[in-house]
Amino acid sequence: MQGTQRREALLQLIGKAEKPISGTALSEQLGVSRQIVVQDIALLRAQGHSILSTNRGYRIVTPVRCSRVFKVCHTDEQMAEELNAIVDLGAVVEDVFVHHKVYGKLDAKLQIASRRDVTLFLEGIHSGKSTPLKNITSGYHYHTVSARSEEVLSLVEDALRQKGFLVESPNP
Repeated sequence: MQGTQRREALLQLIGKAEKPISGTALSEQLGVSRQIVVQDIALLRAQGHSILSTNRGYRIVTPVRCSRVFKVCHTDEQMAEELNAIVDLGAVVEDVFVHHKVYGKLDAKLQIASRRDVTLFLEGIHSGKSTPLKNITSGYHYHTVSARSEEVLSLVEDALRQKGFLVESPNP
């Protein structure tokens, strides 16, 4: 099992457990040493996962957050403006997805929470490593955006509407 797969399995094991699960129990279930589990937990925390260590084991701490899906459309040149408008209000761009007529739903996790994240994302796009997913659907795409309150999500919606990025449609 590769590290990425193991960490996904680790998240699932901790997330499904009704009570904290020990590092020893996790290492036995995953077939690795306890030290590997400790290192994987550190990597998952660095990725933003809220994993609490207790004297009884690990558990996921689910912060109370609201989320909403926004359908948007803009040019490549407007990507920074769109993303910065969202993060400047304290929200997080969790993902991007499109509905392709042949391939169906295509999505990618983003986890963009700051202007620095926006800059790093755009540097990756501009370096030629890849092109925006929105380009395969004529600019139309969706973002799942999370925030600490519905009020912040409403501010995000208003900002996207005001900038002309929000696509007003009955179903996202």
